[in-house]
Amino acid sequence: MNIRSLFSLFSSDLAIDLGTANTLVYAKGKGIVVNEPSIVAINKNNGEVEAVGKEAKEMLGRTPGNIVAIRPMKDGVIADFKVTERMLNYFIQKAHGRKMLVHPRIVIGVPSEITQVEKRAVIDSAYRAKASEVHLVEQAMVAAIGAGLPITEPGGNMVVDIGGGTTDVAVISLAGIVYSRSVRVAGNELDEAIIQYLKRKYNLLVGERTAEQIKMTVGSASELDKPLTMEIKGRNLIEGVPKTLTIGDEEIRDALAEGISTIMNAIRVALERTPPELSADISDRGIVLTGGGGLIKNLDKRIRQETGLPVSIAEEPLACVALGIGKMLSDFKLLRRIAIE
Repeated sequence: MNIRSLFSLFSSDLAIDLGTANTLVYAKGKGIVVNEPSIVAINKNNGEVEAVGKEAKEMLGRTPGNIVAIRPMKDGVIADFKVTERMLNYFIQKAHGRKMLVHPRIVIGVPSEITQVEKRAVIDSAYRAKASEVHLVEQAMVAAIGAGLPITEPGGNMVVDIGGGTTDVAVISLAGIVYSRSVRVAGNELDEAIIQYLKRKYNLLVGERTAEQIKMTVGSASELDKPLTMEIKGRNLIEGVPKTLTIGDEEIRDALAEGISTIMNAIRVALERTPPELSADISDRGIVLTGGGGLIKNLDKRIRQETGLPVSIAEEPLACVALGIGKMLSDFKLLRRIAIE
């Protein structure tokens, strides 16, 4: 048995969806092995990492002065280089069951309008986390693969990937991106809009975890069949005491309106810039929504109303990018065609 095949037996290739909100790691032959929030809690006194992922998310907004919970990714790109590296390290070790001597080949998804500097940062972080090779692919492209679209055929596929930091809209044909646009309005921006709205209207301050819960429970993009309400807790800014309030879906729809129209606009522009032959394909196949933002109630309905096109939500919207990058691991030919280096 030669060394090469022995090596492939212990192949440790990983596909990483390094997201603003969550990081998913797909291990070749195993599927998704890590799916945790992209958050790191650090002890300021000694610089040690206290927790990463789920545990660190529990700490958001609840830490004592000496511990800070950091989201090292912002708008889909690395905002804090050192912390990202430590987070990657942790997730890679976790994916390999803490085996120290792994030097995996890594494929990472990045937003389509990422700058050279931002690309460099992702590649360096991965190499510092002990990767042996690093390849980058565009998120919208791999989201389409993960959603099961026939991207290698000559035919237009349109995918709208709404993540935590960016919304990527892309039209894909023949394993290439014909048009892509990434807007930095996505899940986190919508949470922020809810925080600002409650502050303005009710003088109620809520944390980002609560805002996300509100978005997931009563957030919607167009009128719901039956109204929803939710009890929320926060701090009254005038009296400074904790306060509970009941809000309805209509108010939250107001809060989200601006962000949702930015996303709608990006879709509209993409449709306007698509070559006519591909437009015809898209009007048959429709638009596929991926990413956590695709789960906002009635967003598919709203896009359908405004574009007149069929809209579907991918089977596992949150995992599409990771699954798509995962497919690259066993198909290096396809990876070569779509990697951006």
